[in-house]
Amino acid sequence: MTASEARYENPGVLRSETVRGAWVVGYREVLRFVSDRSRLLGSLFLPLMLLVIFGAGFSELIGTVTASVDYVQFLYPGILAITVLTSSLTAGVGIVADREYGFLREILVAPLSRTGIVLGKTAGATLQALLQTSLLLLLAPLLGVRLTPGIVLSLVPIIAILSTGLAGLGILLASFIRSQQGFQLLGQLVIFPLIFLAGVFFPVNQVSSAVEAISKLNPLTYGVDAVRHVFLPEAGTGAVGVTVGAYTTTLAIDLIVVSAMSALLLGVAIWAFNRRD
Repeated sequence: MTASEARYENPGVLRSETVRGAWVVGYREVLRFVSDRSRLLGSLFLPLMLLVIFGAGFSELIGTVTASVDYVQFLYPGILAITVLTSSLTAGVGIVADREYGFLREILVAPLSRTGIVLGKTAGATLQALLQTSLLLLLAPLLGVRLTPGIVLSLVPIIAILSTGLAGLGILLASFIRSQQGFQLLGQLVIFPLIFLAGVFFPVNQVSSAVEAISKLNPLTYGVDAVRHVFLPEAGTGAVGVTVGAYTTTLAIDLIVVSAMSALLLGVAIWAFNRRD
């Protein structure tokens, strides 16, 4: 038995290396993010662009989604979910970049477990998502969107759970892709269908049956709806809630779906990363 194999025969050593790996990698990811202002501003470009184009461009055309909710109020929670999606997938970009530059090989031979590396990347991406959504929340009063301390506190666990799953998706993709160009191409093929079929720009209960069916299979749909429940608790079913059969989801059901999705994606990402060379 080699020294490496002997190490992992001891559960205490394995737990220690997992915690150490999560801390070291997570701290590095957050430090890199906050020290790179161009990356911080660039990551906000897509959600702000969509908010301006769709919010300002279509609000007069569409008017109100329901009697009490105008289009900007309906769109804003979806834009927050897009921010979480784009920032969380950077966990995968970081793994591909570290592989290309040789840093990944260095941490793989260090006394850090691969599971800890995945958890660290996920934690870093989740903290980034929380920071970016915090910046977007500053725009809420300017857009006529109600914002209270209770709403902010309710958003934190939703964003953390959603970001964990999406970071797992990014790491899962990165486990099979060797170049940043390849990841960016595949990332675009994943991001835009997830965004446009998640009910960000339209209520999923008010579209054609084919688009509605696909949207309700999209796990991000329930993340968007959960955020919308927090911002629009008194809105009717035309604005919040995903109708499946005769049942319309509540915030609790949305959270259960998102939590299950996140646990599955993170678990598969850990499995895939541990199997790769």
